[in-house]
Amino acid sequence: MIQLRPLVLAGLMALSALPLRASNDIVEVISPGGITAWLVEEPSIPMLAIELNFRGGAVLDPEGQEGVTTLMMGLLEEGAGDLDASAFLQASESIAARFRFSAGQDSVNVSAQMLTENRAESLALLRLALSAPRFDAVAVERVRQQMLSGLARDVTDPDAIAYDAFSRAAFGDHPYARNSDGTVETVAALDLAALRAAQARALVRDRVVVGVVGDITAAELGPLLDELLGDLPEGGAIDVPQAEIGLSAGVEVIDFPTPQAVALFGQEGLARDDPDYLTAYVANHIFGGRVVTSRLNQALREERGLTYGVGTALAPYDYGALISGRFSSTSGAMAEAIEVLRAEWARMAEGVTQDELNVAKTYLTGNYALSFDSNGEIARAITGFQIAGLPRDYIETRNDNVMALTLDEVNRVARRLFDPAKLEIIVVGQPTGLESSQ
Repeated sequence: MIQLRPLVLAGLMALSALPLRASNDIVEVISPGGITAWLVEEPSIPMLAIELNFRGGAVLDPEGQEGVTTLMMGLLEEGAGDLDASAFLQASESIAARFRFSAGQDSVNVSAQMLTENRAESLALLRLALSAPRFDAVAVERVRQQMLSGLARDVTDPDAIAYDAFSRAAFGDHPYARNSDGTVETVAALDLAALRAAQARALVRDRVVVGVVGDITAAELGPLLDELLGDLPEGGAIDVPQAEIGLSAGVEVIDFPTPQAVALFGQEGLARDDPDYLTAYVANHIFGGRVVTSRLNQALREERGLTYGVGTALAPYDYGALISGRFSSTSGAMAEAIEVLRAEWARMAEGVTQDELNVAKTYLTGNYALSFDSNGEIARAITGFQIAGLPRDYIETRNDNVMALTLDEVNRVARRLFDPAKLEIIVVGQPTGLESSQ
């Protein structure tokens, strides 16, 4: 039998995009119990999107238990309370509730979407998943095997090999150097006690950031937050040191038989709360944004055909920031591609042109609104604003701030951001004419 409720939700999701018109669209709500959320009310579509971000993710995994937070989050939809995995799935499907649980380095994330008519039942299920996961042995082993299979594939994946090597080079003995999915050895050894401890460590009331979009009022949301999250423990402060970025200029070649060599490269970046961050974002877009006009795409793909695609991004982790990028090339072309990359990195430190800046401004301001294409995306966005310490009027002012950037400002930050003397490159493959220089 076709289940109509999930189809209804899917149809509503297709219609759930709404414009964020100004800062007064976002209302700060503080529950009676002291939980803060940002809310965008949209009563015209009978559904609700909730985004929960709990600060402190895989970076808090104890030594020897790497991967425990990822495994724990993967088990939250595998049964809770008196519902085993099958019963929990049936219960959520019967009311068209959608939940997504994930873990990152700096946070664990919960996304929920539900119909207004089933809001109470949906939130009851979500509360159960957060506060009373079962961690049944059968479910634990099923999800554990999924993780172990992924880790086994990583051993033969050039991208995974490059990422692990780059993380170790960048972060040394900091927890960021570890794979958030753990290792085969650590994941295989995780037991129920470790999972319960990870739950208590990650799902805590005083480190939650909340974004809500949809058919609910501020008056309704406050008590709802207390009901949903009020039973969670307080976690206290996070004790994680600031990372010292250990990247140094040079190339490290990791010998691995593959027809396409992979290059991962970067250096220290800017923190998200750095006053120059937005300017750096624009500079990075000009250099390595995933658009045909970026300097790297023009130099490596369009002019020389050395790769099918290349991109760079700012990576402002909570305890250390990077600017990094990635591309692949044939073994015979990788040495030339690295030479071009180094030249373009150095040229970027010399600045950009007014024409390049104008093109970037047009793209970035026009594309910004397209990122808010659903209630769920908006909920994630306003949660991210809170995490980054941005004001509620950021949506209203962001494009104006981009347009106000001058060529001198962008070039000053480009000189700060792109230092050819600090560019480190990890190459996985068997590139001809390229050797390690470190």
